[in-house]
Amino acid sequence: MKKSLYILSLLLMVSCSKESKIISEILPQDSTKLIPVDSLKNANLKTESGKLSKEETLKKLNNEILSTLKSKDYDSFSNYIHPEKGITFSMYSYINPKKDKHFSGEGFKNYSATKTRFTWGEKDGTGDLLVLSIKDYMTEWVFTRNFKNSEFYFNEFKGIGNTINNIKKIYPNDLFTENFIPGTEIFSGMDWSSLIFVFEQYNDNYYLVAVANNSWTT
Repeated sequence: MKKSLYILSLLLMVSCSKESKIISEILPQDSTKLIPVDSLKNANLKTESGKLSKEETLKKLNNEILSTLKSKDYDSFSNYIHPEKGITFSMYSYINPKKDKHFSGEGFKNYSATKTRFTWGEKDGTGDLLVLSIKDYMTEWVFTRNFKNSEFYFNEFKGIGNTINNIKKIYPNDLFTENFIPGTEIFSGMDWSSLIFVFEQYNDNYYLVAVANNSWTT
């Protein structure tokens, strides 16, 4: 009986030794270098979500808005205006909430179909008032150049002139895009211009809260 037990123990030891050898051959030599499970989960979330970054999202919106301005489709443009805060138009990069023209989305849409004229601000240099209808303001001031062919900048200003730019101060928690057209050598680069859009998030979407033009001023 004792002899039988001794033989059975030997067989079990041999079996375990072989199994351990097989497992050691299958596993990596340095198992501590395996990727943690949490890291794999995070990587899967990033690849499977398919969500655009903020910059990609706003670049897409920026280009869509430029298309509406180029085609003078102001009904479509009004759809990008913030549903609650509306939109402010500034002739220059210095935002003056008390003086700059402000519209709700519905107000902009309705007035853009009329010849009603508004005072938008004062022209730099002369101080003359700019009085135009919405359509004329959009074509004669906002989209005076083809910004569809401009350089795109996200949350940074390429155009720097002698006008104070207080957009970041007025809209500290919002995001903005700049469509910049460089100046020419003939004018030593001083004939640059840019069109700026300020966006605010609302119900998981971004909407326009301000549109400003920028250029070299006297």
